Amino acid sequence: MTNSGRLPLVSIRDQVSSEEWQARIDIAACYRLLAHYGMSDMMANHVTLRVPGEADAFLTNPYGMMYEEMTASCMLKINHAGTVLYTPDFGELNYGFNKPGYILHSAVHVARPEIDCVIHTHTPAGMAVAALQCGLLPLTQTAMRFHHIAYHDYWGVVLDLAEQASLVADLGSAEAMILRNHGLLTAGKTIGEAFNWMHRLELSCRSQLAAMACNTPFSPVPETIIEETYQNYQPTTRRPYGLMEWPALLRMLERQDPSFRE
Repeated sequence: MTNSGRLPLVSIRDQVSSEEWQARIDIAACYRLLAHYGMSDMMANHVTLRVPGEADAFLTNPYGMMYEEMTASCMLKINHAGTVLYTPDFGELNYGFNKPGYILHSAVHVARPEIDCVIHTHTPAGMAVAALQCGLLPLTQTAMRFHHIAYHDYWGVVLDLAEQASLVADLGSAEAMILRNHGLLTAGKTIGEAFNWMHRLELSCRSQLAAMACNTPFSPVPETIIEETYQNYQPTTRRPYGLMEWPALLRMLERQDPSFRE
Protein backbone atom coordinates (compact mmCIF):
# COMPACT_ATOMS: atom_id res chain seq x y z
CA MET A 1 0.00 0.00 0.00
CA THR A 2 1.09 3.59 -0.60
CA ASN A 3 0.57 6.75 1.41
CA SER A 4 0.31 10.04 -0.50
CA GLY A 5 2.20 8.50 -3.39
CA ARG A 6 5.01 7.13 -1.18
CA LEU A 7 5.68 3.63 0.11
CA PRO A 8 5.36 3.63 3.93
CA LEU A 9 8.68 1.91 4.67
CA VAL A 10 10.11 1.82 8.16
CA SER A 11 13.59 3.33 8.51
CA ILE A 12 16.33 0.77 9.12
CA ARG A 13 18.93 3.30 10.21
CA ASP A 14 19.24 1.71 13.66
CA GLN A 15 19.60 -1.78 12.17
CA VAL A 16 22.77 -1.20 10.12
CA SER A 17 26.22 0.22 10.69
CA SER A 18 26.81 3.93 10.20
CA GLU A 19 28.98 3.05 7.19
CA GLU A 20 26.23 0.99 5.56
CA TRP A 21 23.67 3.69 6.30
CA GLN A 22 25.82 6.28 4.51
CA ALA A 23 26.19 3.89 1.57
CA ARG A 24 22.42 3.53 1.48
CA ILE A 25 21.98 7.31 1.44
CA ASP A 26 24.50 7.60 -1.39
CA ILE A 27 22.93 4.92 -3.59
CA ALA A 28 19.43 6.35 -3.06
CA ALA A 29 20.84 9.74 -4.04
CA CYS A 30 22.41 8.26 -7.17
CA TYR A 31 19.07 6.88 -8.33
CA ARG A 32 17.43 10.26 -7.70
CA LEU A 33 20.21 11.99 -9.66
CA LEU A 34 19.79 9.64 -12.62
CA ALA A 35 16.10 10.53 -12.67
CA HIS A 36 16.88 14.24 -12.32
CA TYR A 37 19.26 14.20 -15.29
CA GLY A 38 16.92 12.16 -17.50
CA MET A 39 18.83 8.89 -17.33
CA SER A 40 16.20 6.60 -15.78
CA ASP A 41 14.19 3.91 -17.57
CA MET A 42 11.16 3.84 -15.26
CA MET A 43 12.09 0.95 -12.93
CA ALA A 44 14.56 -0.82 -15.23
CA ASN A 45 18.36 -0.62 -14.96
CA HIS A 46 20.42 -0.55 -11.80
CA VAL A 47 22.98 1.08 -9.61
CA THR A 48 24.88 -1.24 -7.29
CA LEU A 49 27.13 -0.19 -4.43
CA ARG A 50 29.44 -2.43 -2.44
CA VAL A 51 28.57 -2.57 1.27
CA PRO A 52 31.42 -1.13 3.36
CA GLY A 53 33.13 -3.89 5.32
CA GLU A 54 31.35 -6.64 3.36
CA ALA A 55 33.46 -7.38 0.30
CA ASP A 56 31.00 -9.90 -1.16
CA ALA A 57 27.79 -7.90 -0.71
CA PHE A 58 26.25 -4.97 -2.55
CA LEU A 59 23.15 -2.79 -2.36
CA THR A 60 20.70 -2.47 -5.22
CA ASN A 61 17.18 -1.27 -5.97
CA PRO A 62 13.97 -3.22 -5.40
CA TYR A 63 12.59 -4.09 -8.82
CA GLY A 64 9.29 -2.22 -8.96
CA MET A 65 10.14 1.19 -7.51
CA MET A 66 10.77 4.28 -9.62
CA TYR A 67 14.15 5.99 -9.47
CA GLU A 68 12.71 9.21 -8.03
CA GLU A 69 11.24 7.39 -5.01
CA MET A 70 14.36 5.51 -3.89
CA THR A 71 15.33 5.85 -0.23
CA ALA A 72 18.13 4.61 1.99
CA SER A 73 15.83 2.08 3.67
CA CYS A 74 14.34 0.56 0.50
CA MET A 75 17.57 -0.96 -0.83
CA LEU A 76 18.11 -4.71 -1.01
CA LYS A 77 21.40 -6.25 0.10
CA ILE A 78 22.61 -9.13 -2.08
CA ASN A 79 25.78 -11.23 -2.00
CA HIS A 80 27.82 -12.22 -5.05
CA ALA A 81 26.11 -15.60 -5.18
CA GLY A 82 22.72 -13.94 -5.60
CA THR A 83 21.43 -14.60 -2.09
CA VAL A 84 19.30 -11.79 -0.69
CA LEU A 85 20.80 -10.84 2.69
CA TYR A 86 18.24 -8.16 3.47
CA THR A 87 14.99 -6.98 1.93
CA PRO A 88 12.51 -4.48 3.37
CA ASP A 89 8.94 -5.47 4.12
CA PHE A 90 7.11 -4.35 0.99
CA GLY A 91 3.89 -6.05 2.07
CA GLU A 92 1.74 -7.33 -0.76
CA LEU A 93 4.07 -5.72 -3.33
CA ASN A 94 6.79 -8.25 -2.44
CA TYR A 95 9.51 -6.58 -4.52
CA GLY A 96 12.65 -8.54 -5.33
CA PHE A 97 15.65 -7.94 -7.59
CA ASN A 98 16.03 -8.12 -11.34
CA LYS A 99 18.03 -11.17 -12.54
CA PRO A 100 19.71 -9.55 -15.59
CA GLY A 101 20.80 -6.68 -13.37
CA TYR A 102 22.28 -9.09 -10.84
CA ILE A 103 24.19 -11.01 -13.53
CA LEU A 104 25.59 -7.84 -15.09
CA HIS A 105 26.56 -6.01 -11.92
CA SER A 106 27.81 -8.95 -9.86
CA ALA A 107 30.20 -9.86 -12.67
CA VAL A 108 31.92 -6.48 -12.36
CA HIS A 109 31.92 -6.47 -8.56
CA VAL A 110 33.54 -9.93 -8.44
CA ALA A 111 36.13 -9.28 -11.15
CA ARG A 112 37.03 -5.76 -10.02
CA PRO A 113 37.37 -5.69 -6.20
CA GLU A 114 38.62 -2.09 -6.37
CA ILE A 115 35.28 -1.03 -7.87
CA ASP A 116 32.59 -0.08 -5.36
CA CYS A 117 29.88 1.23 -7.69
CA VAL A 118 28.46 0.10 -11.05
CA ILE A 119 25.84 2.05 -13.02
CA HIS A 120 23.93 0.81 -16.09
CA THR A 121 21.51 2.90 -18.16
CA HIS A 122 19.15 2.62 -21.14
CA THR A 123 18.88 6.23 -22.24
CA PRO A 124 17.72 7.13 -25.76
CA ALA A 125 21.11 8.69 -26.54
CA GLY A 126 23.07 5.84 -25.00
CA MET A 127 21.07 3.17 -26.81
CA ALA A 128 21.33 5.07 -30.09
CA VAL A 129 25.12 5.34 -29.93
CA ALA A 130 25.28 1.70 -28.83
CA ALA A 131 23.44 0.81 -32.05
CA LEU A 132 25.85 2.75 -34.30
CA GLN A 133 28.62 0.78 -35.99
CA CYS A 134 30.95 3.74 -35.45
CA GLY A 135 30.24 3.78 -31.72
CA LEU A 136 31.21 6.85 -29.75
CA LEU A 137 33.20 9.39 -31.77
CA PRO A 138 35.73 11.88 -30.30
CA LEU A 139 33.78 14.89 -31.58
CA THR A 140 33.92 16.98 -28.41
CA GLN A 141 36.34 17.51 -25.56
CA THR A 142 34.05 15.55 -23.27
CA ALA A 143 33.84 12.64 -25.69
CA MET A 144 37.64 12.56 -26.02
CA ARG A 145 37.74 11.41 -22.41
CA PHE A 146 36.22 8.16 -23.76
CA HIS A 147 38.57 7.79 -26.72
CA HIS A 148 39.52 4.25 -25.60
CA ILE A 149 36.14 3.22 -24.22
CA ALA A 150 35.40 -0.51 -23.91
CA TYR A 151 32.74 -2.28 -26.00
CA HIS A 152 30.77 -5.47 -25.37
CA ASP A 153 28.81 -7.19 -28.16
CA TYR A 154 25.14 -7.96 -27.69
CA TRP A 155 24.25 -11.47 -26.47
CA GLY A 156 20.54 -10.90 -25.95
CA VAL A 157 18.85 -10.18 -22.61
CA VAL A 158 21.43 -10.84 -19.89
CA LEU A 159 20.08 -14.10 -18.46
CA ASP A 160 23.03 -16.45 -18.98
CA LEU A 161 25.82 -16.49 -16.38
CA ALA A 162 28.16 -17.55 -19.18
CA GLU A 163 28.12 -13.97 -20.46
CA GLN A 164 29.85 -12.71 -17.32
CA ALA A 165 33.32 -13.87 -18.40
CA SER A 166 33.00 -12.15 -21.78
CA LEU A 167 31.65 -8.97 -20.22
CA VAL A 168 34.45 -8.54 -17.67
CA ALA A 169 37.07 -9.43 -20.29
CA ASP A 170 35.72 -6.69 -22.55
CA LEU A 171 35.58 -4.20 -19.68
CA GLY A 172 39.15 -4.97 -18.62
CA SER A 173 40.45 -2.15 -16.42
CA ALA A 174 38.19 0.50 -17.99
CA GLU A 175 35.68 2.62 -16.10
CA ALA A 176 33.20 2.94 -18.97
CA MET A 177 31.77 0.57 -21.55
CA ILE A 178 29.22 0.68 -24.34
CA LEU A 179 27.04 -2.43 -24.44
CA ARG A 180 26.34 -2.66 -28.16
CA ASN A 181 22.66 -2.53 -29.12
CA HIS A 182 21.89 -2.20 -25.42
CA GLY A 183 23.13 0.77 -23.37
CA LEU A 184 25.88 2.22 -21.21
CA LEU A 185 27.83 1.02 -18.17
CA THR A 186 30.23 2.83 -15.86
CA ALA A 187 32.17 1.77 -12.78
CA GLY A 188 34.01 3.69 -10.09
CA LYS A 189 35.98 3.34 -6.90
CA THR A 190 33.33 5.60 -5.35
CA ILE A 191 29.73 6.27 -6.22
CA GLY A 192 30.61 9.88 -7.04
CA GLU A 193 33.22 8.68 -9.50
CA ALA A 194 30.86 6.22 -11.20
CA PHE A 195 28.15 8.88 -11.51
CA ASN A 196 30.64 11.36 -12.96
CA TRP A 197 31.65 8.81 -15.62
CA MET A 198 28.01 8.14 -16.51
CA HIS A 199 27.01 11.80 -16.58
CA ARG A 200 29.85 12.68 -18.95
CA LEU A 201 29.31 9.57 -21.10
CA GLU A 202 25.65 10.48 -21.47
CA LEU A 203 26.58 14.05 -22.47
CA SER A 204 29.01 12.67 -25.04
CA CYS A 205 26.30 10.50 -26.58
CA ARG A 206 23.74 13.31 -26.65
CA SER A 207 26.15 15.77 -28.26
CA GLN A 208 27.20 13.23 -30.89
CA LEU A 209 23.60 12.58 -31.93
CA ALA A 210 22.91 16.33 -32.07
CA ALA A 211 25.95 16.86 -34.30
CA MET A 212 25.08 13.92 -36.56
CA ALA A 213 21.52 15.24 -36.95
CA CYS A 214 22.86 18.44 -38.51
CA ASN A 215 23.96 16.46 -41.59
CA THR A 216 27.04 18.58 -42.12
CA PRO A 217 30.75 17.65 -41.93
CA PHE A 218 32.32 17.46 -38.48
CA SER A 219 35.15 19.78 -37.48
CA PRO A 220 38.23 17.51 -37.56
CA VAL A 221 40.63 17.22 -34.62
CA PRO A 222 44.08 15.68 -35.18
CA GLU A 223 44.57 12.25 -33.61
CA THR A 224 47.52 13.56 -31.60
CA ILE A 225 45.31 16.21 -29.98
CA ILE A 226 42.56 13.69 -29.28
CA GLU A 227 45.05 11.37 -27.58
CA GLU A 228 46.59 14.22 -25.61
CA THR A 229 43.15 15.29 -24.44
CA TYR A 230 42.36 11.69 -23.45
CA GLN A 231 45.56 11.53 -21.40
CA ASN A 232 44.63 14.76 -19.63
CA TYR A 233 41.54 12.99 -18.29
CA GLN A 234 43.46 10.07 -16.79
CA PRO A 235 43.76 9.58 -12.99
CA THR A 236 47.44 10.52 -12.85
CA THR A 237 46.71 14.02 -14.18
CA ARG A 238 43.78 15.14 -12.00
CA ARG A 239 41.89 14.62 -8.74
CA PRO A 240 39.51 11.64 -8.53
CA TYR A 241 36.25 12.16 -10.39
CA GLY A 242 33.28 12.97 -8.20
CA LEU A 243 35.35 14.24 -5.29
CA MET A 244 34.14 17.83 -5.59
CA GLU A 245 30.73 17.46 -7.19
CA TRP A 246 29.23 14.60 -5.11
CA PRO A 247 28.71 16.72 -1.96
CA ALA A 248 27.25 19.50 -4.13
CA LEU A 249 24.91 17.03 -5.82
CA LEU A 250 23.72 15.81 -2.42
CA ARG A 251 23.02 19.42 -1.41
CA MET A 252 20.98 19.89 -4.57
CA LEU A 253 18.89 16.82 -3.72
CA GLU A 254 18.42 18.11 -0.17
CA ARG A 255 16.92 21.30 -1.59
CA GLN A 256 14.64 19.36 -3.91
CA ASP A 257 13.45 16.52 -1.69
CA PRO A 258 15.47 15.19 1.28
CA SER A 259 13.36 12.00 1.54
CA PHE A 260 16.14 10.00 -0.15
CA ARG A 261 17.81 9.97 3.30
CA GLU A 262 14.93 8.12 4.95
